[in-house]
Amino acid sequence: MVLLVDDQPFIGEAVRRALAKERDIDFHYCSSASDAVAMAESLQPTVIMQDLIMPDVDGMTLVHLYKLHPGLSSVPVVVLSSKEDAAVKSQAFATGATDYLVKLPDPIELIARVRHYSQSYLNQVERDLAYQALHESQQKLLEMNETLRRLSDVDGLTGLNNRRYLDRYLDQEWRRAARERRDFSILMIDVDNFKAYNDVYGHLAGDEALKTVASEIQRCAHRPADVAARFGGEEFSLILPATSMEGARLVADLICTSVYQLGIPNRGAPLERVTVSIGGATCSLSQVESHETLLEAADLALYEAKRMGKNQAVLRELG
Repeated sequence: MVLLVDDQPFIGEAVRRALAKERDIDFHYCSSASDAVAMAESLQPTVIMQDLIMPDVDGMTLVHLYKLHPGLSSVPVVVLSSKEDAAVKSQAFATGATDYLVKLPDPIELIARVRHYSQSYLNQVERDLAYQALHESQQKLLEMNETLRRLSDVDGLTGLNNRRYLDRYLDQEWRRAARERRDFSILMIDVDNFKAYNDVYGHLAGDEALKTVASEIQRCAHRPADVAARFGGEEFSLILPATSMEGARLVADLICTSVYQLGIPNRGAPLERVTVSIGGATCSLSQVESHETLLEAADLALYEAKRMGKNQAVLRELG
């Protein structure tokens, strides 16, 4: 697809005749430089040929306008001049011209250059499309991998983080807290009388109850660093980095109260509604070496909360 921009119609006719017998070359002529960019945008030529001296727009300016246009910046521009002038050639190439011909060139040379620049341009377009498709495929693959990674970290029933993510996050935040010498708290949360709930209402209803309780635990985790996870079965965990025992107790009491106020019936429980028991442990990392020690302390506190009548929180401070 060739677009010739020249204010002299006889030049347009001469180029048309030179290319007329070439069935693979589609020729278009524009006599007004002020219309050239719009016409090129519409035609999407593979080569633009144009005069350098025209009455309405300077040829160098027009070459510059092509290069600024996002849809035309890569199209080869062959400038046509009436004389061989090294300074003009230099300026044309500096402005962005691909080639410089003294008009009118020999038809054989003209056809060869048109085919050469057209093929080079089409090859570049093909490469750009291939690179773009590759980039999009890579981006989609990255997004899919990220989605799969997130899904692998999520409990399928409750939507909370799973035990796999919990272990990784706990290790990460424990290291951070050790560097900063900050307090660290963990809550272990267990749904009371859950076996009795399943016996009375069935496992499907039990799943719904777990999802509701999990949502309430998540709602009580106010800070971005506070991470709730399903520990297993009807047991959950809440990691509270940089949290003192007083702060952990406030969160634990809030969870107990919030779950109780949900009012989920449980005829198999003494209070006839779903409740949770919570065991918590807090430590200063200058005194405790491993987060496993903190988890064990929180688990023991949870057993004590169960023993003391459930629907309550028991917290212990280590060190």
